[in-house]
Amino acid sequence: MKKKFSKKAAFIAIGAMLAITACNKSPYPGYDKSENGLYSKFYRMDKNGVKAKEGDVVKLVLAYKNGKDSVLFDSKNKNPNGTNFIEFPLSKSTFKGSFEEALAMMSVHDSASFIISADSVYLRTFRAKELPPYIQKGSMLSFQVMLEKITPKEVVEKERAQKMEEQKVMMELRKTAEPKAFSKYLEDNKIKTKPTASGLYYVEKTKGKGPKPTKGCKVKVNYTGCLLDGTVFDTSIEATAKEAKLFDQRRTYEPIEFPIGMGQVIPGWDEGICMMSVGAKGKLIIPSSIGYGAQGAGPIPPFSPLVFEVELVGFTPAAPAPATK
Repeated sequence: MKKKFSKKAAFIAIGAMLAITACNKSPYPGYDKSENGLYSKFYRMDKNGVKAKEGDVVKLVLAYKNGKDSVLFDSKNKNPNGTNFIEFPLSKSTFKGSFEEALAMMSVHDSASFIISADSVYLRTFRAKELPPYIQKGSMLSFQVMLEKITPKEVVEKERAQKMEEQKVMMELRKTAEPKAFSKYLEDNKIKTKPTASGLYYVEKTKGKGPKPTKGCKVKVNYTGCLLDGTVFDTSIEATAKEAKLFDQRRTYEPIEFPIGMGQVIPGWDEGICMMSVGAKGKLIIPSSIGYGAQGAGPIPPFSPLVFEVELVGFTPAAPAPATK
């Protein structure tokens, strides 16, 4: 028995199709509009590929432009680490039709273009307090994306835990090795002076004249700092910087100035400089406990004893405390 298809049913079906078409209608030729208002155009799309989830790390080749077609970012030529891609964990969507939602549509090796509200990207995703001058309110951004790799959240967490464990082992090894390395340095360099209670060694080379600075005095010091193996990591002397291949033309090489005892330098410096008079030159041999400790700093590894060649160029006495009534 054949079913009859009434005119009413036909009108309902056509109406439904028109409604769907209207919802997906895009003002940008070639782009599809999602229910959340995201405009997308895929150049390559693996419909059956695995998509990134929140917390997964995505590796992208990315560029985006403002409404005037000016390039605002391009990972191929603006990435400071020299690579042509960027990597970051995919976070929760910051608004309907967000860039996060765009990435969640992609599989590995997909490439696509997305058009997204500039206001929402800057104020919600980038969390800017206001739109930058090169972004017009109500304008759109166009993103060009190629998804190179997805690293699942579980793998990322496992690798992170493994690295933390490796760092913990390394830290323990460095901590255990420090006393032996420190003692060997003292022995190899025939250091005979006695340490202070903190473990600091001050070896005077040139005697200074006059009083020594105390807490609050503003001192002026020339210095060269190195690790126990002689590797120079910083200096205030231009010739030494050039010799050590540390020279930076943006920097002014001159004595460093700082107030004693105010936490602006490592404790070993605060203590050691107070043992000098103006004109004195000497060596500060500093255990990590009064240096940069377990954290290290830049080129200085954790639990590293340090050696500083220092000269007290001058100092200004501490300002007297205000009189009390």
